[in-house]
Amino acid sequence: MSFGEIYQIAGAGMNAQTIRLNTVASNIANAGTAAETPEQAYRAMKPVFATVYEQFKQNSTQGASVEVMGIVQTSAPLDLRYEPNHPYADEQGYVAYSNVNTIDEMADMMAASRSFETSVEIMNRARSMQQGLLQLGGN
Repeated sequence: MSFGEIYQIAGAGMNAQTIRLNTVASNIANAGTAAETPEQAYRAMKPVFATVYEQFKQNSTQGASVEVMGIVQTSAPLDLRYEPNHPYADEQGYVAYSNVNTIDEMADMMAASRSFETSVEIMNRARSMQQGLLQLGGN
């Protein structure tokens, strides 16, 4: 596997985790928001990833990368709270709040950050190996 292919795979991982972190940030920003109707309530978003298997041309090696297929809304139920004096309360006195679970989002953020850091470390090690090879060639 060439260094370019290593960078390509690590870069795809970093891109996927950046999208994941952006959805987490959006979810946390909208946690606890009320809506006039349940249809208008914010629903947590999650990216959908797919493994992409590649046959690299240079030396016929195989590798796997990641691709973001899309972003979907979660199917978790909305948080309906009984608040009859709230301006968004329905006829029964319930207000629809977002379905964002901040604990799950924080755990997802930590996992995405660690995964991003791993991809950065892979790139740093590949660069270090390239520099070592250049130094060997100069001797």
